[in-house]
Amino acid sequence: MSNTPDVLKKILARKQEEIAERSASVSIADLKRQIETASPVRGFIGAIQQKLEAGQSAVIAEVKKASPSKGLLRENFIPADIARSYQAGGAACLSVLTDKDFFQGSEAYLKQARSACELPVIRKDFIVDSYQVYEARAMGADCILLIVAALDDEVLSGLYELANDLGMDVLVEVHDAEELQRALKLNLLLVGINNRNLRTFETSLQTTVNLLPDIPDNVVVVSESGLHKTGDIALLRKHNVNTFLIGEAFMRCDDPGEALKSLIA
Repeated sequence: MSNTPDVLKKILARKQEEIAERSASVSIADLKRQIETASPVRGFIGAIQQKLEAGQSAVIAEVKKASPSKGLLRENFIPADIARSYQAGGAACLSVLTDKDFFQGSEAYLKQARSACELPVIRKDFIVDSYQVYEARAMGADCILLIVAALDDEVLSGLYELANDLGMDVLVEVHDAEELQRALKLNLLLVGINNRNLRTFETSLQTTVNLLPDIPDNVVVVSESGLHKTGDIALLRKHNVNTFLIGEAFMRCDDPGEALKSLIA
């Protein structure tokens, strides 16, 4: 992964340290025991497809306290309240940041959000090791994020299969045409196109539009990043993209669920 952007390299190096720290206190055997008593999986892709089949937009609404580029997004951060608000606002699923060092996330936030609603939840983190996949299911995640830019093909495939074996869905995230071709080697059902350039941090919805011709019809496309106003949603709908992952736009609003409802109205 020699062409990995510096910011991602820094995050991934910290992840390896984090995995070593966590696995020293909780083994994979411990996690497997926790999985046996974990809450049953809620179908993440199924919840998206249900919205789409009903002719509605499917929003994966993000529970996100902070980001490395924007800093603190929400002072009054109560994951359970945010989750309930999103469910009332018509979200299909939730995305909860669990990365602590760069996004001020926590696995406790995922547990709190999921137990406060009936929506399926994706663990949004930088997953690079099978330990984190077991950990995700043990904490109650219904889906995991795999970022193609952070993984080689062999690791990507192994983590994807392990998540499926544990009953979880997978959102595979790409940033460009090369990463998309790598992702399509998997038996994909869901692909996320991140409109943010990892090197410049600029966002362009054209990133999603440009990649659409290469994506098979049976794969649900999720557009991520840079979605702030109804015009953004309208542009993507015009290209038959109706699934969106949105966080920052909602986190800055008093009532995130109301903000969601008005954005996709």
